[in-house]
Amino acid sequence: MKKKYPFLQLVTTVPKQYKILKPFKDFEPNITNTLFVKVINFRLSNTTLFLNLKILTAPNSFLKCTIFKFKPKHLKQFALNQEIYIHGKVTQHEIYGTQIINPTVLSKTSDEVIPVYKNTKIKELIEKHINFNNLKQQGLPYSIISVILKLHRYPDEDLAKYLDLHGTFPEEYIYALKYCEAFEYIKTQKKLNKPFPSIKIVDNNINSWIETLPFNLTNDQKKVIAEIKDDFLSEMATKRIIVGDVGSGKTMVILASVVLAYPEKSLLMAPTSILAQQLFQEAKKFLPHHFKIGLITSKTVKKVLKENSLDDFDFLIGTQALIYQKLPRAFLVMVDEQHRFGTRERNKLKKLVQEGDKHPHFLQFSATPIPRTQAMMNSLFVKTSLIEEIPFEKNIKTKIIFPRDFTKLLNHINDEVKKNHQVLIIYPLVEESTKINYQSLQEGQEFWLSNFDNVYVTHGKDKNKETVLEEFRDKGSILLSTTVVEVGISLPRLTIIVIVGAERLGLATLHQLRGRVSRTGLEGFCYLFTKSNNEESLERLQQFANIKNGFDIATMDLKNRKSGDISKGTVQSGTIFQWFDISQDKQIVQAIAEDIKQLTNEELNSDSFIQD
Repeated sequence: MKKKYPFLQLVTTVPKQYKILKPFKDFEPNITNTLFVKVINFRLSNTTLFLNLKILTAPNSFLKCTIFKFKPKHLKQFALNQEIYIHGKVTQHEIYGTQIINPTVLSKTSDEVIPVYKNTKIKELIEKHINFNNLKQQGLPYSIISVILKLHRYPDEDLAKYLDLHGTFPEEYIYALKYCEAFEYIKTQKKLNKPFPSIKIVDNNINSWIETLPFNLTNDQKKVIAEIKDDFLSEMATKRIIVGDVGSGKTMVILASVVLAYPEKSLLMAPTSILAQQLFQEAKKFLPHHFKIGLITSKTVKKVLKENSLDDFDFLIGTQALIYQKLPRAFLVMVDEQHRFGTRERNKLKKLVQEGDKHPHFLQFSATPIPRTQAMMNSLFVKTSLIEEIPFEKNIKTKIIFPRDFTKLLNHINDEVKKNHQVLIIYPLVEESTKINYQSLQEGQEFWLSNFDNVYVTHGKDKNKETVLEEFRDKGSILLSTTVVEVGISLPRLTIIVIVGAERLGLATLHQLRGRVSRTGLEGFCYLFTKSNNEESLERLQQFANIKNGFDIATMDLKNRKSGDISKGTVQSGTIFQWFDISQDKQIVQAIAEDIKQLTNEELNSDSFIQD
């Protein structure tokens, strides 16, 4: 079976070096040279051949040459007084002077500069497929094409020497490689997110519903609702990602979307039954009273189906249990905390409710902020909205604490519990481990259970975790858990979170955990408990403590991880960029945004793969 290669991925597979076959007039230290030399003398020592060479193109220039594990052919090639062309890197040694190690003997020279790749297969594919016509067919601009051709097909001595000296490529080449990588990703995603016709809808007056709310919506909420309304009134089904920082009020945007869709039906899938239940309660509270709302979870589905037909509901809220039901045709499908679901579950939900070639509008909500550059990138192939404004200013103090601060922490916890406030303590693992220098949940729980009342314990593998979380919300004082509570239950009385081994977690996760606190305007405290004395780790935690905006934290987190991985969050493609840096290459995305508008349908839909 023939192997398929993404064409633009082949473009970004660069030479590891270049061979300059034209003889140098003089040697250049630390550069791979081709030299015309004469053998002055030599000696053998076990398996090593030592030679003194004269550089014939440079008067009075000599060169020491060492060949390890020499073979009989070397004695013929480097015979006394032999004049030959050799190729290799010349270095300057403090003791031995100018030298060259294991050079290649050339049978001929030329003016060529030849790229050397990691294997011959890649070299063959590049020689066969990377040419002007193929690059233009992909829709790349001429400025990028010219650089790529110079990189692979027409390199010169300056480029070869630069790579030798610096171990990387000049800035214009790096820019072109980044551009190609991001361009391929965006173009591929644009094809995957091709729009389909949608069901037509009436133009609902959303303002009359907004006026019934007991609070004012933020400008960001209003802006996103207006964008969604425009989506719904178009003839094509829209896919939109709505990313809101922790506590930014995404729930009201969800409910506004349901009002806009009425009298057509809406569906919402949530990752846990607790979150589905919370959204159900919010819907019952704020949606018009004549809207019929259903809750479908593994616990409620039998009762709901016994008393109702799913066709009777205007708005169905549920967990993954939804995808196992015979669902009615829907105009709107929404997924909350969408990164918690696989692509298979989301696609199955959409297919269950579409009618023929009429597709539902699809909204994906996420409380995990992404770097703004990534949001800009997403917007080139799927509509993307950011909700950054918070309905009320959160008053959360974030502090780094150490084992010596434990007594002060206990006093503060006692004070908050007396006020009928709640405390959340996050442990790094459930069971004891010799690899981690922190107490586990199982080791730590005895202390809290012995010294405090109303202490609850749960973790990711706990089958009853949702029941425990619900009981804690209503009755508890202290919850011991792992990061299972990163996304999910709303705890209005929660004022303290203690994150044990905070330096071990990504900044985005720390931000999600901190977001559990102060959801109703109470003064909140986030304690980052650490035993680390590593300056870099402590500086990173201090940066986190100083930054409150989740989108800024997402960018900082990406820089710290030094990765272009965007397979988490709003994109499920497993993409890891080698050249493109999503945390700082905003100008490249801006350039692609302009260039991609100029693509013809043929260029946009061109095959991105080649076969060997």
